[in-house]
Amino acid sequence: MDKTVLIDFWQENFEFTEEELNAFKEIKREFFVPKELKHFAYEDVPLPLLRGKTISQPTTVMIMTAALELEATERVFEVGTGSGYQAAIIAKLVGPKGKVITTEVIPELVICARKNIKKAKLENVDVYEEDGSNGMRKESPFNKIIITAACKNFPEPLLEQLKPYGIIIGPIGNEKEQQLVRGIKQPDGKLDLEFLGSFLFTPLYGKYGFEI
Repeated sequence: MDKTVLIDFWQENFEFTEEELNAFKEIKREFFVPKELKHFAYEDVPLPLLRGKTISQPTTVMIMTAALELEATERVFEVGTGSGYQAAIIAKLVGPKGKVITTEVIPELVICARKNIKKAKLENVDVYEEDGSNGMRKESPFNKIIITAACKNFPEPLLEQLKPYGIIIGPIGNEKEQQLVRGIKQPDGKLDLEFLGSFLFTPLYGKYGFEI
């Protein structure tokens, strides 16, 4: 499968914006999958990385991206860098005056993601080896927050570091099934929630995750 097949499918079945589709076109997914799996780069399936982690299927990446309603110049925080693909798509959409702060607890993936981001020639992404479920206060507040691993609920530190009217998205549930949930933070700190369907993500590591 190639990019055009996926794009045709999305145009028929989703309402992704032209900017979102262009970001997908410009970021080479083959940079972000293991070398031996490059011929599967544009299959609409998740692919294995290492230590049980995966790169999400392209449609899932695009659904989460679209739900963030990204705008140029925004600061975005990501929990779970993986190979860096989701961060790269976001980086394209927020543009050179925007910033993506992304965190990963598996050292090998941190190294891998940094190399992949460099290959993609993106200069507005910082990859940290951190437990992202604690957020990153020194880089906050954030316009948008994305969690790319299964968690029991939205970690409180992330909600504190999200700007009013900011958007947070992540898979909430147990280790076997999650609902993709989008929250919009109101000025009183409460979230207006929207449920975007059932998904299966690998578990979040760290204080607010399933695995330590």
